[in-house]
Amino acid sequence: MSLFLKNLLFTVLVPGTVAGYLPWLIVRREVQVPSGWTFLAGAFFLVGGATYLWCVWHFANFGRGTPAPIDAPKKLVTRGLYGFIRNPMYVGVLMVILGWAALFQSSKVLTYAIGVGTFFHLFVVFYEEPHLASAFGTEYARYRSQVGRWIPRIWRVRSKDS
Repeated sequence: MSLFLKNLLFTVLVPGTVAGYLPWLIVRREVQVPSGWTFLAGAFFLVGGATYLWCVWHFANFGRGTPAPIDAPKKLVTRGLYGFIRNPMYVGVLMVILGWAALFQSSKVLTYAIGVGTFFHLFVVFYEEPHLASAFGTEYARYRSQVGRWIPRIWRVRSKDS
């Protein structure tokens, strides 16, 4: 199966479910009244979706893989948004969920977003980071020392090579 199709399939099944279908199930019976929140929701949808897609692009074109753990990139992706934070794809998905929360002014979806964010954090700390450390060794250790997990670092640690 082509890399494009694998990325498309994963995107529809996983982020599409987590950031699209499940929030919609939560709010589907609520009436959305256009308000000032609609613009904010649109911004969250646009920025979150673009963030996710940009990351998938780098995974496929540079890393030669997908976001799926069973077909992860073959190279460590440190370019694009990954040069600022280590987990921009998760941030993009959370932004889309927050878009649903803003659009429907839903505390239920906001609570769901907090749960998803907690799951993402635990998955990153207990699975992804140990896996990346094992797969990429010192390259990942150097990257990890220079780029924040969730929040961009204003300062960067200079390596001896710089």
